[in-house]
Amino acid sequence: MPSILITGGAGFIGVNAALHFAEQGWDVAILDNLSRRGTEQNLSWVQEQRPDIAFHRLDIRDSEAMATVMATVKPQMVLHLAGQVAVTTSYTQPREDFEINALGSFNVLEAIRLHAPEAFMLNASTNKVYGGLETVPVQKTDRGYVFTTLPQGVSEAQPLDFHSPYGCSKGVADQYTIDYARIYDLQTCSFRQSCIYGTRQFGIEDQGWVAWFSIAALLGRQITLYGDGWQTRDVLNVKDLARAYEAAWQHRDQIRGQAFNIGGGPQNTLCLRDLLSFLEEELALTISPRFAEARPGDQPVFVCDIGKARQQLGWEPQIGVDAGVRDLIRWVKDNRELFSWLQP
Repeated sequence: MPSILITGGAGFIGVNAALHFAEQGWDVAILDNLSRRGTEQNLSWVQEQRPDIAFHRLDIRDSEAMATVMATVKPQMVLHLAGQVAVTTSYTQPREDFEINALGSFNVLEAIRLHAPEAFMLNASTNKVYGGLETVPVQKTDRGYVFTTLPQGVSEAQPLDFHSPYGCSKGVADQYTIDYARIYDLQTCSFRQSCIYGTRQFGIEDQGWVAWFSIAALLGRQITLYGDGWQTRDVLNVKDLARAYEAAWQHRDQIRGQAFNIGGGPQNTLCLRDLLSFLEEELALTISPRFAEARPGDQPVFVCDIGKARQQLGWEPQIGVDAGVRDLIRWVKDNRELFSWLQP
């Protein structure tokens, strides 16, 4: 069976991906520094599901430790998920953001180049590499903002325009990943991911808004809408994302050195106000959000064109927004004890 090493493997996406690959018969190893809230609970959960999943505790900023693990495991696939994930945090801690996302990703690439050059490496990038998209016309509708001239969303042909320290650090990793395929003939690829949501996500106000709204609504916490609340995103369930990772492996020879936009696409869009309305109906309660000024770098709309992934990977989302959010709600209800730190 093939082997996979998942950096950031105790995170929300990491444990879902680890379980997916383990269930497909892969030999799975994960590494994480367990610094983010919820990672220890996620690690315990995934190892209860699959005790055969190996765990290595380390920080990707430690180049020597990263090289040692890569040389020991010698995986056939590396799924690079470890990172600083919040735009807002990058404004207040730009050096840490750079060291984790840019330097840490460089350490992963170098470990692969020197110790596992035959491995296929998939880097989890972000749609933030496209910047604020100020030149793309936008209009407001009764269901949120939409691109006036991009009915299918933003494609990979959109010029890169890094905004915010987070956009810069993730953009560095994105471009290093692509260039290592060109310069060192490695099998590397970047997924520019849109908003990912699903079970095992410990969403907070600064990151993971679908999960945060669901958690806060169930626990009676205050929800703040920054801006007018009509901001719109395409959202993708984490189980569909795991399928996309597997599809990339299956097409690794054809997609090396490329980037793919991976998200819900135009069929799976959601605006902030719509999610609150959905939660009110599902939970039979009234949500009264407070409003605050829009945050820097918060695009009114982002929807990715997933046509390239559909054509080259044979992949597209299968889980609709309503079903996916209901599944998330069920998970939060069944695991209230995990959120004791949020209880009023």
